[in-house]
Amino acid sequence: MKAWKGFLIDLDGTLYHGTQRIPGADELIRTLNDREIPFLFVTNNSSRTPEEVAEHLNGMGIEASAEQVCTSAVAAAQYVAEKSPGCRVAVIGERGLYAAVEDAGLKLTGDNPDYVVQGIDRSFTYDKLTEAARWIMAGATYILTNPDLLLPSQDGLMPGAGTLSASIKAATGVEPVVIGKPSGILMKFATDRIGLDPKDVAVIGDNMLTDITAGVHAGCGTVLTLTGVTTTDNVNTYMERSGVQPDVICTDLHELKQLIMS
Repeated sequence: MKAWKGFLIDLDGTLYHGTQRIPGADELIRTLNDREIPFLFVTNNSSRTPEEVAEHLNGMGIEASAEQVCTSAVAAAQYVAEKSPGCRVAVIGERGLYAAVEDAGLKLTGDNPDYVVQGIDRSFTYDKLTEAARWIMAGATYILTNPDLLLPSQDGLMPGAGTLSASIKAATGVEPVVIGKPSGILMKFATDRIGLDPKDVAVIGDNMLTDITAGVHAGCGTVLTLTGVTTTDNVNTYMERSGVQPDVICTDLHELKQLIMS
């Protein structure tokens, strides 16, 4: 494996499934820490704050700090703050997105916003759809944290932020600026945070359509793990669908750890 200097690591499907740690995840992160190899956890999930993500990981025995977490919510808020510091933002989302917008120094509003920033919202209603459509048609810039159509849950798949966005796009005819994977914006945010050139960083993930495609878009190396969405049975199908090829394919995280140690 190429001697990459750092890694951007996906979470759900790569290090865990829901609340269940994937075998070898704790050892992989411990190896990176022991060897002082820089890495960040990078997730499309906009519902949790970095502190909550780190708590979730530590609860499964995977060492993590909030400073090591990059979420699509934080990247979206920073994207808006760089474009329009201190602007008025309407949020359609959950706690992690609200916190990110406030932390970025943006003004939360429910009236005449400059931006509508939307993520996963499990209390999404017709009234929220109506408000979002009116704001966007009145000229607010539409930002989508991530385009995931479906999410895993304890009870099975559930609609993701991309499914909610589909209704807003249908109502307005406006395509949002997408921040999360497979967009390269989240990856650019993460490589800037880690302080390395994208070509010296590898994205580790289980999803060809999001993780690996985002890594390619950002000019990073890519390591596919067959631990989640992509498996030995469907890997060829997903490579064909994505139109990209990973630099390395690892059957499990033990194999990945050995490659990093070699």
